[in-house]
Amino acid sequence: MEKAEAEIDAEKDEFEDAIEGEDEHDGSFTVTPEEMSILRAELASEFPDDYSYLSDSYILSVASKPYSKDPSIRRPLEYSQKKLNDVMRWREEEGATEMVELLKIANGPWDAPEATADPLRYTKAKALVTSLNYGSTYWHGFTKDGHPIIWVRTNRKPWYPDADAEVNALILLADAGVRCMPDGITDFVCIADSTSPPPPNPTFMVKLLKALVRGYPDRLNRLVSAPISSIVQFVMNLLLPLMPGRLAAKVLLYGPEEGKERLKEILLNGEDDIPTFMGGTANHDEFFPEGGRGKGILKFDYFGMVERLEKAKAEWEELQK
Repeated sequence: MEKAEAEIDAEKDEFEDAIEGEDEHDGSFTVTPEEMSILRAELASEFPDDYSYLSDSYILSVASKPYSKDPSIRRPLEYSQKKLNDVMRWREEEGATEMVELLKIANGPWDAPEATADPLRYTKAKALVTSLNYGSTYWHGFTKDGHPIIWVRTNRKPWYPDADAEVNALILLADAGVRCMPDGITDFVCIADSTSPPPPNPTFMVKLLKALVRGYPDRLNRLVSAPISSIVQFVMNLLLPLMPGRLAAKVLLYGPEEGKERLKEILLNGEDDIPTFMGGTANHDEFFPEGGRGKGILKFDYFGMVERLEKAKAEWEELQK
């Protein structure tokens, strides 16, 4: 624990860049159609291959927020443009747009042209698949108010993770969830079963926070973690001081019974959606068994997950009519 604390402390200066510019004010202001067109046109010009990744709802949510230097006014358009451009630039730097392609390369024949043309890329692709195959993180279902849910099962996390591969897997999964959001929804809910987490890995924790803050600002609606354990409390004591205030306020820690009651309130079908590993009856292992299944290198059912999430989205939208 002391080693982890020391390593996190050593990373604080580097991490400062990731939280710069985050404000702590809620609320929204009007953004005109003309201003939306300006923001969208700039993104299309600067990032022609990926600009459609950001929905109009998300662009509006960024542009309509109060200005951190003066919460009584809206963010200047130039400020919002910079924040949006920063997200897209981070995606370029981290290779976010190639993650699905890496998945396909790793799952194909080892001697296929895509695999042999660039050995380092193929190694990266295999590491990505290895991280997915743990089955520790996946999308499944929606909340009552239309937020897709990403589940984290900490007991499946590796004790000695490949930090880069774990973050790449998170990027792949996060993008899948973002693309499955209903119109008007711009953020997701994370529910973590924190019964048996592995020892904290400082490198991974810092990379994870950087990815969340730089690549997915304002995407987390809330993180519900239950039950509280000494390891989770230790990790949060390390991470909370590094988080922007608005992000830290979205992290909710509960005991077993309190957590179960909270899930009843959040999940679309209430108690019927509480998974077996958190004291309910919904069997997630039917879709995401430990270690996965299948004949190829990819054991994690990524494409089935996306298909089911799209179906759940359509069902939620139908309920709103």
